[in-house]
Amino acid sequence: MLKTEEDVIKIISEDKWMLEVLKAVKSLDLPDWWICAGFVRSKIWDTLHGFHNRTKTPDVDVIYFDKENIDEKIEKNLEDQLRSIIPDIPWSVKNEARMHIVNHLPPYTSSVDAISKFPETATALGVKLDEKDHVILTAPCGIDDVIHLEVKPTSFFIETIERAAIYEERIIKKNWKSTWQKIIVHHI
Repeated sequence: MLKTEEDVIKIISEDKWMLEVLKAVKSLDLPDWWICAGFVRSKIWDTLHGFHNRTKTPDVDVIYFDKENIDEKIEKNLEDQLRSIIPDIPWSVKNEARMHIVNHLPPYTSSVDAISKFPETATALGVKLDEKDHVILTAPCGIDDVIHLEVKPTSFFIETIERAAIYEERIIKKNWKSTWQKIIVHHI
């Protein structure tokens, strides 16, 4: 069903709603932008579970990387701009050049570096459109876990007891298994 990155790109490219969302974000012309996490993971898991209707997502995570403008107010303004384009989406915009401060970590070098440090490998995914509106996928931790319906911590989240605890708390809070029964959750 889904075996390669090309397969993932294909299912996203064929989803009119996802393309509309991607085009809205592309229109902001943000540096090093991606829509990441659940936007991508949920599409993969919905497909693998044979769901005909999209599962509800609590937010659409848009990230970008701009070291020159790290004021959080800019992110809120960008969310407002996106709501003016597509009002019924719960937009969440974050400048990853700022988020290391919030997360008490060393600075990220790019958006993809930040994605690689997300808690779960199945969530460490991002998509965007190139100049010709073709879907591009980034998966710094690979796609094996997400397409095999496995939830595992990224290597970054098993480095310290504190991060491992955050991973475990997220597993409980997110309760993904209640929506996608076939997933296998690995604990640290």
